[in-house]
Amino acid sequence: MTGASIAPAERTYGRLGRETGEHALRSDRVTAIPPDGTTRLAPPRRRSFETGNPRSLRGRFPVAVSTTAPMSELFSPLSLRDLEIPNRLAVSPMCQYSCDTDGLPTEWHRVHLGSRAVGGAGIVMTEATAVEPRGRITPHDLGIWSDEHAEALEPITQFIREQGGVPGIQLAHAGHKASKRRPWDGNVPIAPDETDPDGAEGWEVLSPSPDAYPPFDGDRPAMRKADYDDIQTVIDAYREAAERSLAAGFEIAEVHAAHGYLLHEFLSPATNRREDEYGGSFENRTRLVREVVEAVREVWPDDKPVFVRISGTDWLDDRESWDIDQSVRLARDFAQLGVDLVDVSSGGLHPDQRVPGGPNFQVPLAEAVREGSDVAAGAVGGVTEPAQADAVVRNGRADLVLVGRQFLRDPYFGLRAAGELEDDAAPHWPVQYRRAVR
Repeated sequence: MTGASIAPAERTYGRLGRETGEHALRSDRVTAIPPDGTTRLAPPRRRSFETGNPRSLRGRFPVAVSTTAPMSELFSPLSLRDLEIPNRLAVSPMCQYSCDTDGLPTEWHRVHLGSRAVGGAGIVMTEATAVEPRGRITPHDLGIWSDEHAEALEPITQFIREQGGVPGIQLAHAGHKASKRRPWDGNVPIAPDETDPDGAEGWEVLSPSPDAYPPFDGDRPAMRKADYDDIQTVIDAYREAAERSLAAGFEIAEVHAAHGYLLHEFLSPATNRREDEYGGSFENRTRLVREVVEAVREVWPDDKPVFVRISGTDWLDDRESWDIDQSVRLARDFAQLGVDLVDVSSGGLHPDQRVPGGPNFQVPLAEAVREGSDVAAGAVGGVTEPAQADAVVRNGRADLVLVGRQFLRDPYFGLRAAGELEDDAAPHWPVQYRRAVR
């Protein structure tokens, strides 16, 4: 099967955050407020979100649109199991490469994550957090492979909750994209007998199929094929990392299966040439991620949600690769395993990828997952404006909008969005700052 190609449609946004043109706001979702002042709510589309737990996703949030004042769905709550997320805006996981070689969070992480919680995000997600030392992208990645990591992260999760946000952690293993220099130091592999500019040593990395390693920049890293024991060790590492994440106070656990890292490497036939039970067929290639999800769900409380981030497509249309059809099929499997939301990104697997880019370029992938499975979907990529984010949710294209680079440029993007979309933005601001916005 070759990678499906989805061309993003151009969209414009009206004064009230409505999409115009081809993807205009669906009339069966919103009813204008009539002259008599009574509010009529348009019924949401009937969809089931059963994922093996009856509390997996409760309800929809229909909207009434006034002709005189904007009302946003971006700031409507989202209930997943027993967790209520105050709005539909999340900080997307973004690597900071700012730890010492011990993987412990620093003051940078406290300020970086804490400021986005102050800035109005409903969910503040950590960067890709390594479940074992060899699963780090660089020697300076955040980790969760010991109790010491959990203890160091607890003050950060507490602060996020105090600001009204929900702390989430992305659990990750870099696979054959591990043991690299930081981006600003060249982003090339570090051999086990080499060090990066800070003196950190490299290590041997795991790969599903070393012979399928893509030709990224720099020398080929020292790697070996993951054997059965390695795979079981990785599954156990995810399970133990989830337990530590819970002890650290996180409310959401997200399994990272995107961007060319270990679980994605197993998913895609472009990087998985195995002939055992973890390679070949769709069932075999998805086995590891399903076993990891089962391990995390097993120890994560029933009242708290589990997310999975996937690459909806490899953007490799000229060869056997991972595509949106397989992503939708996998999302259906995830629903049966108790996953509550699939966070749909794309690419990152191979330097030959042809990514279209542009505003909302990955939203059609999230929409396909949402429409084709009984699981909520998160959209990410090219979202920079409040009205744009609101339109994604308002038009039923995704249940959550994850914002990355815009939150780097503007830590208070959530508060700015409330100011543009809500009648009264002051309640969204910290009490210490409200005198500046009243």
